[in-house]
Amino acid sequence: MKMNIIIINDKGGIQMGFKEGFFWGGATAANQYEGGYLSGGKGLAIQDVITGGDGRNNIPRRMALKLADGSTKFIDRRGTEVPDGAVPYVDENTYYPSHVATDFYHHYKEDIALFAEMGFKSFRLSINWTRIFPNGDEKEPNEEGLKFYDDVFDECHKYGIEPLVTMSHYEPPINLVLNYDGWYDREVIDMFIKYVDVITDRYKDKVKYWLTFNEVDSMIRHPYTTGGLVRDRFEGKNFTEVIFQAMHHQFVASALATKIAHEKNPDCKVGCMLTKLTYYPYTCKPEDVLQAQQDMRSTYCYSDTQVFGEYPAYLLTKFKNEGLNIKMEEHDLEIMKKYPVDFVSFSYYSSSCVAKDDAGLKKTAANTNIAIKNPYIPSSDWGWQIDPIGLRVSLVDLYDRYRKPLFIVENGLGAKDELVNGTVDDQYRIDYFDAHFREMYNAIYEDGVDLMGYTSWGCIDLVSESTKQMSKRYGFIYVDADDLGNGTYKRYKKKSFDWYKHVIETNGSCLFED
Repeated sequence: MKMNIIIINDKGGIQMGFKEGFFWGGATAANQYEGGYLSGGKGLAIQDVITGGDGRNNIPRRMALKLADGSTKFIDRRGTEVPDGAVPYVDENTYYPSHVATDFYHHYKEDIALFAEMGFKSFRLSINWTRIFPNGDEKEPNEEGLKFYDDVFDECHKYGIEPLVTMSHYEPPINLVLNYDGWYDREVIDMFIKYVDVITDRYKDKVKYWLTFNEVDSMIRHPYTTGGLVRDRFEGKNFTEVIFQAMHHQFVASALATKIAHEKNPDCKVGCMLTKLTYYPYTCKPEDVLQAQQDMRSTYCYSDTQVFGEYPAYLLTKFKNEGLNIKMEEHDLEIMKKYPVDFVSFSYYSSSCVAKDDAGLKKTAANTNIAIKNPYIPSSDWGWQIDPIGLRVSLVDLYDRYRKPLFIVENGLGAKDELVNGTVDDQYRIDYFDAHFREMYNAIYEDGVDLMGYTSWGCIDLVSESTKQMSKRYGFIYVDADDLGNGTYKRYKKKSFDWYKHVIETNGSCLFED
């Protein structure tokens, strides 16, 4: 196993870099980046009915409902309070970020050329399910949608960029909410597998690396966007049981997707993807240490299941203790065991502190959760705490646990960038990446972690999932669009663009230059 390269320069000095073939690149998601929401025969996805905002706060955006009497109502985007007879719909007088997003649909050649200029080895993107099967339950796929991704992948390969493709990234068809019960409905497995069969066959010679479900653990935190689950549709049922039933269906679907992808191309690799919520005990009190361990397990249970192909004992114990009756068909567990994932990918943005009793402790925003503020590390403009060492801790924890190759597929700094004279002086972003890359290297070189690659989140500005804002910017490329979709959508290189280009062309050895 190659752990690192030692590069001998012309002067006889020694520079250290990442291993040969390391996948440097960037990551996006269709619902936050692609746009063209009804172009080319695409259907409505669940994100297409979530509204935008005015950018004056960080409150999650809303969903428009058409009530049974014909009137309208807006609710929290998580979809937990939908009156009987109400359905999500697109209100013509409301702004929806996913409808245009950053308009990759019409700019893909320009954007991929910019990624190639930076030297990307890999580009992570998602296929929008509704572009292939507009309602999810059609008999035949949408050829125009398939052709779009053919063109995208061809453009990537034109520059030697390897696509890393997420099959489902918060983009189930809205039809699965309106006429089924989302992923709680067993029928959705068959719909998803049909979709997977089509895309893995169509792109078997163009896509070698796949991810099944983005942040598969997130269903417990936002069941609507991940699983198409609306609480009010399950009146009289234990909603926690509903969530884990939907999760079981996704575990079976992921295993079957892995099977199908390998059948289409035996050389392909299929990974899982989890939200790496790294928890520190707030104090060394045993109660806080135990709480941190329990909270880590609450995320690991999903990746444990996908990596080992079976439910961990602690999750089965939870089902038993809480009286959660998860219905499984005869061969489900056999399928899950037979087709585990090949590698483990994850998102990492910040770490969190936890305590058994958090009364009176300062809180701050984090990735999909609110956490106790760590007094030893700084925070971003949006309150997410910046912890490069936490990335090393995460890499070591995951590799020790799974002994499978790891891939960081989301990491980055959401900040308020200012465009001045056609560029953005985002030295703060460079400093963020520099510190995180050094800890990645430490994990590889000092801790023995097998790390396949790194794709920064939002390598070009896109709509933030947490706030539905454009003003929370992550990219190396600035896009002229505001929180209401106003702007030219022209692309501008930030200062970090050339910095990342240099990191890639030196395979990270520049990080160690004097």
